[in-house]
Amino acid sequence: MSEYDLPDDETSDEPEELAPLLLPLDAWHRARGGRMVEFAGYMMPVQYEGIMAEHLWTREHAGLFDVSHMGQLLVSCEDGSPDAAEAALEAALPIDLKTLKLGGVRYSLLLDEHGGILDDLMVARWPGGFYLVVNGATKWDDIATLRDLLPDDVTLNHLEDRALLALQGPEAFAALERHVTGDFPLSVTTFMKGGRFRIAGTDAWISRSGYTGEDGFEISVPAEHAATVADLLCAEPEVRPIGLGARDSLRLEAGLPLYGHDLSPDTSPIEADLVFGINKRRREQGGFPGAERVQRELSDGVGRKRVGLVLEGRQAAREGADVFAGDQKVGALTSGGFSPSLQRPIAMAYVATASAAPGTTLTIDVRGKRLSAIVTAMPFVPHRYHR
Repeated sequence: MSEYDLPDDETSDEPEELAPLLLPLDAWHRARGGRMVEFAGYMMPVQYEGIMAEHLWTREHAGLFDVSHMGQLLVSCEDGSPDAAEAALEAALPIDLKTLKLGGVRYSLLLDEHGGILDDLMVARWPGGFYLVVNGATKWDDIATLRDLLPDDVTLNHLEDRALLALQGPEAFAALERHVTGDFPLSVTTFMKGGRFRIAGTDAWISRSGYTGEDGFEISVPAEHAATVADLLCAEPEVRPIGLGARDSLRLEAGLPLYGHDLSPDTSPIEADLVFGINKRRREQGGFPGAERVQRELSDGVGRKRVGLVLEGRQAAREGADVFAGDQKVGALTSGGFSPSLQRPIAMAYVATASAAPGTTLTIDVRGKRLSAIVTAMPFVPHRYHR
């Protein structure tokens, strides 16, 4: 027996690789021909009929995305006091909740004590508390971090029994309106507004939001009713199921960063061009993790910035490719791919501030070949939110 062999009754200290989790709609995806891949610890559909076709369908009609891997959290106070929950959450996040009205939704960030980005997230005001949606790959760490930051009289509930669907595209409203009822019509909801509705006989939280740059909705429903809701929506002529591949190309065209690629603890909100995620009052007053760095960088500037790049030719460049100004390396790509809407390759990168101005010509190293690229303002494809 070699020193690396173990008897049958002994185990290695190496952690066992956990099997990926299944979404509530796992069987639903497979029945519709979804090609399943592991992502963020879950098996998820990467495509159904093809990424290009699904991308363009969403831009022209409406696509249904399953984003149930994301974490849905509810922050509330034990005594039902919204003021206490508000103060506690403001101490944990750089967000101005005093101006967030009931049903309002706002983008925010979870920062570490050094101002690095632990996650980006959405916050909505619910009756008596706040509803948060965090990224699937980071949700367990987010929950632990938030529980450490929140006082004992404020509770954080992980809504594990709920599914989350995103209906995105210019015809999303028409398809959804046929099936929802509520205290007010769906037409009242504008971008980053939400409310409680009923769909397919069940209660739902529906917000006019999403991550494609299109008009659309995110729909939170009990997991046991997810398949019924998905069937109902996909029976509409405007709607088709869409996979992860098109979700990624859509958000890239929209200039929206993806955590774990364009955002990480090594990047700050100022470098990432996400100042809007830190409201003006909070930027001035501080009082949140990482505030010192945020305020310093707002005053003194940063050495690098997240930028958009449009490449010449047809060859795409991928994450990790080095970016050069002449012979000097000035940065690296964090996302890249071929834009179905523009029919040309695009990318995001962090580059030295001196090379970050729109119109700057740079080159990208792809396996020893230099591809010419121009720094371009984002989004690459205009947003079409319903405001």
